[in-house]
Amino acid sequence: MDLVLLAVWCFLVALGGGLVGLVLGNLRLPVVLLVASSPAAGAGANIAISAVAAGTAAVAHIRAGRINWRLFGWMAPPSIAGAVAGGYLSGVLPTRALLLVIAAVLLFSGIGMLRSGAPPRRGDPAAGESRALDVPAAVVSGAAIGFLGGVVGLILGSLRMPALLRLVGEAPVRAVGTNVSVGFFVGVAGALGHLPNAAPDLTPILVGGAASIPGALLGSRLTGRLSERELIRAIGVVLLIAAASMVVEAIAR
Repeated sequence: MDLVLLAVWCFLVALGGGLVGLVLGNLRLPVVLLVASSPAAGAGANIAISAVAAGTAAVAHIRAGRINWRLFGWMAPPSIAGAVAGGYLSGVLPTRALLLVIAAVLLFSGIGMLRSGAPPRRGDPAAGESRALDVPAAVVSGAAIGFLGGVVGLILGSLRMPALLRLVGEAPVRAVGTNVSVGFFVGVAGALGHLPNAAPDLTPILVGGAASIPGALLGSRLTGRLSERELIRAIGVVLLIAAASMVVEAIAR
C-alpha cells in the first residue's frame, strides 16, 4: 500500500508540477520517506524522482517551443555549481532557518502573483524579448537558489520560477519550460551528490519515476491550454502550497 500511495502521489505532484513548471520535490518528499530505508536514502531517491519528472516535462516543453535556450545556458551552470556548494556545506548551515526563509519568499511571491497577475516583462517577444532579459539576475539568482537547494536537499524550482518572472523578466509560458529544464540538470547533480553519503533507494525511484512520467507529460501539455493570467494564478496557488509545505518541514526537523 505504501508503494501504491507513492505512485499516486508522484503522479499528482508531477501533474501539477508539469503544468506550472515546478518539480515540487518538497511535496513529494514526505511520502518518499515512508518507503525509504533511511532519511538520507529517501532524500536521494526524491531528488532522482524530481530529475525524472523535470526531464519528462522538459521534453514536452521543448517540443512545444517553450524553452529559452539562451537563458537556460546562462542559468543552468551557476545553478548546478551552487547546488554542489550548498550540498558540501549542508551540515554547517541552519537548515530549519533556511526553510523558513524560503517559505517566506514563496508566500510573498505566491500572494503577489495572485494579487497582481503577470509581472511586467522586458521587451516585446516579437522584437526579440530574450535579448532584453536581465541575464545577470539569471546568473546570480540561479547560483543563490542552487546553493539554498543544495543545503536543504531540494531542487527549489518553486524559488527559481518567481526569479525568472520578476527578476529576469521572462514570459510565463517560456519560464515554465526553462525552469523545469534547469531543474532537470540540478536534480541529476543533486542525485549524484548523494551517492558518496548514502546511495538512493532504487525501489522508490523506479515506482515514483514511472508514475511521474505520465503525470509530467499530461501536466506540461495542459500548460499551453491556459491563458497567461490563468497560468500565473496557477503558479501563485502552487507557490502558496509549497510555502506551507516548507513550514511543515521546518517544524518537523
